[in-house]
Amino acid sequence: MSQERTQYSHPLIDRYSSPEMADLFSPLATALAWRDLWIALAEEERALGVQIPEEAIRAMRDGRDRIDLSRVAEIEQEFRHDVMAHVHHFGEVAPVRLRLLGAIKALAEFAAEHRSVPTLGYTHLQPAQPTTVGKRACLWIQDLVMDLEQVDAVLAELRLRGARGTTGTEATFLELFEGEGARVDELNARLAARFGFGEAYHVVGQTYPRKVDHRCLSVLAGIGATTARFGHDVRILQSFREVEEPFGQKQIGSSAMPYKRNPMRSERICALARHLCLLEVDAAWTASVQWFERTLDDSANRRIAIPEAYLAADSVLLLTRNVGGGLVVHEAVIRARMERELPFLVTEEILIAGVRRGGDRQELHERVRRHALAARERMDDGAPDNDFLGRISRDSSFDLSPEDLVELARPETLTGRSAEQVDRVLSTVVQPLLTGADEDSIGDELELRV
Repeated sequence: MSQERTQYSHPLIDRYSSPEMADLFSPLATALAWRDLWIALAEEERALGVQIPEEAIRAMRDGRDRIDLSRVAEIEQEFRHDVMAHVHHFGEVAPVRLRLLGAIKALAEFAAEHRSVPTLGYTHLQPAQPTTVGKRACLWIQDLVMDLEQVDAVLAELRLRGARGTTGTEATFLELFEGEGARVDELNARLAARFGFGEAYHVVGQTYPRKVDHRCLSVLAGIGATTARFGHDVRILQSFREVEEPFGQKQIGSSAMPYKRNPMRSERICALARHLCLLEVDAAWTASVQWFERTLDDSANRRIAIPEAYLAADSVLLLTRNVGGGLVVHEAVIRARMERELPFLVTEEILIAGVRRGGDRQELHERVRRHALAARERMDDGAPDNDFLGRISRDSSFDLSPEDLVELARPETLTGRSAEQVDRVLSTVVQPLLTGADEDSIGDELELRV
């Protein structure tokens, strides 16, 4: 049996994340990033007066892409040390931003299509005031937008560690520039600009602040919380048979129960998001034990935690976009569920109408309570319908006809400004984000591998 079949393979790489995100954390990408840093350092040092032959820099440029990873591994085995990156590359975060926009776009289209479809709202997972299908989708969208804002904030905060030496004192570079601290500052300013950072950190130890890792992973954990909330909602709605995730023509819902259509993608979102959320604690712990200028117990840890966080975020956002873009709404089921529960949700309207027709509010309130309890007990005993409105219509104290009660209990009149809120979110929040984005990148649908 080949070695590939007997060694552990990482599910985030093999099953869930995109090839683009996996490539960012590959040995080749790491090697290229380091070579870009070395070339930039040599070029800027030479520009600031350090005697580095042009031929040496030309040789570095020419050799940038000639990387023998097997030879690198041999050297590492010999010296027992590899050089780990001391900067956060913008590319590690940028794909997450595109994934967020893709998920927002998919859910925005869903919200627009179902902006005014009445559905039961829930508090404590119990029927409450009606809302609309589109309004509920806007709750998911708003969370994603907040995550996007946090990603943008982190991007704006990122700084370059800079050429500072072993413990960040700049002693080596001060000697290199013959004691001229201004040239050291200029070197770091130039390096920061070349790699897309606004500036370098003011002070560092041997590494950039590990608080940065925690900041990044906390934002990614926020994405985990958002997508898990979406996944859980879809799973519950699918159990109600009101809304369901896309289901392939040849997909098998259950090996033992072929009639089932399990929300497998939403379950996968929740599973991966749980792991993603836990990685924030990992980064917080690492940031708390740096020991003065640096300790190496963060190295092995970060090799696992940081790539996994980005890969997991990539995975849950791809899944959210896929599920959100293919949600199926069963309006007949929604209406039937609404009709069964709706009579209990219009008690306040019934009281107001009864009082307007001359009834005593306290007396009517007690009658509403008794009729509601009786109707609930009847349903709990197996009755297929809710006769609460019928009981009210037969009670002369209210002076309300069956037609009056049907009008009071029209779902369309009970959803408040839900449809209007959908329109406002899509026009004032979502559309500006999508208008200023790369539509081609957002529009590319990446195939889910499993």
